[in-house]
Amino acid sequence: MGRSYWAVVLTPENYSITKKKGFKLQGLKSTQKKKVRRIEVGDRMLFYITELQVFAAVATVTSTFFEDTTKIWTSHDEQEVFPYRVNIESDFVLDEPEYIDAHQIVPRMDFVKKWIPEFWPLAFVGDLHIIPKADLFLIEGEMERLHRMNPRKNNSRTEKSAKTL
Repeated sequence: MGRSYWAVVLTPENYSITKKKGFKLQGLKSTQKKKVRRIEVGDRMLFYITELQVFAAVATVTSTFFEDTTKIWTSHDEQEVFPYRVNIESDFVLDEPEYIDAHQIVPRMDFVKKWIPEFWPLAFVGDLHIIPKADLFLIEGEMERLHRMNPRKNNSRTEKSAKTL
């Protein structure tokens, strides 16, 4: 099966948790089991932060999904432990000042075209969405551009991603 591209939608708090853990692990809600089963090693994940409406990172999946009920991420539902998990490796992680404003880039994304323009945020309701390859590459290209413009900033890019671009 071919590589898939995913938008992972996180609250600022849960994004911060994933970042503090070094982008090595991502948990997904219990309601996402059907989608999570489709995630494979080599798939790519684009991280979208709700409330801020920004794109902040891209990672590559390095494991098949597994279940773990250790509480790491937070939810308004106290029973939610994000039990479906995958190991990941970061490709790009931007610092907050460099986050990509979704308002600026969403009009160029195919994924949101089924919504009328002023309601594009509805495309990011829910925490896991399969997106077109072109959309991930569009945003990753912007991250690459930011990295070239500010190579000394903390926006990071792994050696692996440098070889895959």
